[in-house]
Amino acid sequence: MPHTIVTRDGVALHCQDQGSGPPVVLLASWSLPGASWRYQTEALLAAGLRCLTYDRRGHGASPDPGGPMDFSTLADDLEAVLDAHGIEGATAVTFSAGSGEAVRHLTRHGGGHRIARLAMIAPTTPLLARRDDHPEGIDPAVFRAFIEEELRPDWPGWLQRNARPFAGPEVPQAELDWLIGLALQASPRALEAFHGALTTTDFRAELPLLRLPTLILQGDQDATCPLPLTGQASAALIPGARLSLYQGAPHGLPLSHRARLNAELLAFATA
Repeated sequence: MPHTIVTRDGVALHCQDQGSGPPVVLLASWSLPGASWRYQTEALLAAGLRCLTYDRRGHGASPDPGGPMDFSTLADDLEAVLDAHGIEGATAVTFSAGSGEAVRHLTRHGGGHRIARLAMIAPTTPLLARRDDHPEGIDPAVFRAFIEEELRPDWPGWLQRNARPFAGPEVPQAELDWLIGLALQASPRALEAFHGALTTTDFRAELPLLRLPTLILQGDQDATCPLPLTGQASAALIPGARLSLYQGAPHGLPLSHRARLNAELLAFATA
């Protein structure tokens, strides 16, 4: 049933806790709420697992308090959600920017007792932005241009133009419209603040500290998070991580390749 939990700084996060089997907590991408996991939760619940989703602050039905949107704050929110639901030994499934929340939770909260396995779909880790010691990264001017020329003046239009490249040619238009509607619920301020965090936060020192089974799933045609910069680089840094490559696939695997993705997530969560 939908309900809320309150964080230590008083933010009421909208949560959905379904099922009663082994727990899976799913962390959505930038701009999307927990409801965006519909096609994954349906498959996992049908297989007898418990699914916990929530809307991070400023997304979906959770309010934007106007404060920080850095990964430490968001990891503390995740800890509050897991603690309120008594979650232990869960499989964390992350999509895109949700990867940073899970990684920071594991390194900040010693989350091994709460999160036992980690599946990262098209992650933003370890670092997107170019730096002197990270010349393969994306020019920060690209991110500034997105904020100033797309997000602020025409967020609905940007979503309309980019939904199809995000999900690929086979996803029905009605599903794209549904996804766009979910993204439009997010707070503009939260979107901008979180975008700054997800593009500039450096997880290169944190990923080698992870000590849990990790599965990374990504398309080789991911234009949002280029595979060599994100999934492959993350797999190289996380001890024992396994990379599952989706040939010809875009960023939006939860829609574009849901059957294969759901099967891999189910096998991973129940191994």
